[in-house]
Amino acid sequence: MNRAPVSSNWLLFLANLPGRPASTPRVRLWRAMKDLGAGTLRDGAAVLPATDAIHEQLKSIRTQLEADGGSGWLLELGEQSPEVESALRALFDRSDAYRAIAGEGATLRSELPGIDEVGARRRLRQLERDIDNVRRVDYFPGAAREEAVALLADLNALVDRRFSPSEPSAAEGTIERCDPRDYRGRTWATRRRPWVDRVASAWLIRRFVDPQARFAWLEHPGDCPREALGFDFDGAAFTHVGERVTFEVLLASFGLESEPGLADMARLVHYLDVGGEPVPEAAGFEAVLSGFRDELPDDDHLLDAMTPVLDALCRRYSAVDT
Repeated sequence: MNRAPVSSNWLLFLANLPGRPASTPRVRLWRAMKDLGAGTLRDGAAVLPATDAIHEQLKSIRTQLEADGGSGWLLELGEQSPEVESALRALFDRSDAYRAIAGEGATLRSELPGIDEVGARRRLRQLERDIDNVRRVDYFPGAAREEAVALLADLNALVDRRFSPSEPSAAEGTIERCDPRDYRGRTWATRRRPWVDRVASAWLIRRFVDPQARFAWLEHPGDCPREALGFDFDGAAFTHVGERVTFEVLLASFGLESEPGLADMARLVHYLDVGGEPVPEAAGFEAVLSGFRDELPDDDHLLDAMTPVLDALCRRYSAVDT
């Protein structure tokens, strides 16, 4: 039988678990409630906003609690007096967490001139994860959240201006399918000193679209030759569309999304270029690319050096897919 939607304001969870304070079941219960962002009233009593999702999660916690030899009560509470409502909401004030993240962001901003691209983007992604973790349990968002999100956007723009001054903005619209046979033996152009999206896109073009591709590495996007196919800059034939980075746009454009390994490659490129779900291989790939970029001033040589790395990653992802 389906349960009716939660109609109360609050969920009260009462837990009783015998045993030592540092026992595994107690630690497991503490972590579960912390992950939910529960407000603690006293030892063994916690409150959360009433939603269907939280109700189901608390039921799962209660099941585990009982399996560990304890007991749990899950009670629905209606609207309280204004004073109590205010006190309960105060338990979920995430302002301090956002301010701590803002402080880390301010430190990154001040240290940016002396940090390399790998270090700057790694710290930026950590700030993104930190904000996402707070937002996940921020049930009553306010000005502190808006300020932290705005700070992160400013930092993203600052890092891009520092290391990728011509980073493309996301275009709107649909992605049209292209026939690879119409794109053979062409010159492809993108910004010089390629970073993750550009080097992976160049590899994808040569491996899956145009085996005879030649590449022009541009000092400025406006230098793109008229006959060349541009990618990963504003106004290029292939560039960011919506939330998709150029690598993902190329996959969709040439019908490559179902090719073994390439979906995982796309997740890696997306994470390193614009953030999102972490990918285990990201740090290693970024370090290898950074090392080759420092060592090889010629971008054709850089692409040649990165090609076996990208080939190996694709083979690994393909093996996992099968």
